[in-house]
Amino acid sequence: MIEEGLLHFLEDYITDNRKELFKNVLNERTRHFTVVLEDTYQPHNTSAVVRSCDIFGVQDVYTIEKKYISKVSKHVARGSQKWLTFHRSKSDENNTKQCLEELKNKGYQIIGTSPHLDSCLLPDFDITKKTAFVFGAEKEGISDYVKENADGFLKIPMVGFTESLNISVAVAIILQDVTSRLRKSEVNWQLTEKEKQELYAEWIQKSLKNVDKLTEYYLKNKKA
Repeated sequence: MIEEGLLHFLEDYITDNRKELFKNVLNERTRHFTVVLEDTYQPHNTSAVVRSCDIFGVQDVYTIEKKYISKVSKHVARGSQKWLTFHRSKSDENNTKQCLEELKNKGYQIIGTSPHLDSCLLPDFDITKKTAFVFGAEKEGISDYVKENADGFLKIPMVGFTESLNISVAVAIILQDVTSRLRKSEVNWQLTEKEKQELYAEWIQKSLKNVDKLTEYYLKNKKA
């Protein structure tokens, strides 16, 4: 978190409309739900997921990178990646275990998404619990480790011959449903004031192309 004086200085370079937009968007952001991408390898899918997270107000995206590096296409994401918080598990062989343990320590239940397991149907899913939705690789789906360690499974009702959806479509359908119901519920789903302030300051800095020079100028004059 940057110091208050520097924040006020940088705010002077942002329009009032943009600052108001930041505050309005932050009021709709949530960490009650989060999305986990396990070894997705097609940038357009990852990017579309990121865009959906931004649209439906999900602040955090977790990526598990074992065989593949998670990449975002700026063309598909349309800049949405700037406003989200990314958590990348890519440092060792047990990336999935590492990520799931981190999420459980933060109070999330782990819900694997799969049409083939004994899964809860989306309309019946309990939105009151803090949840991390895990989406697997494009062909393989969620890993055996997720299947063995998840707290439950979720599937989207389907009535056609095809048994699965593109991952980005599945994420959009699930997030639209659960976040819509969440906002109508009595659940305390919004960010804390501290979280809002931290993200607001981060977004102000990301909005300024010359933020480093402005910060240097502020600090220089502050000392003087």
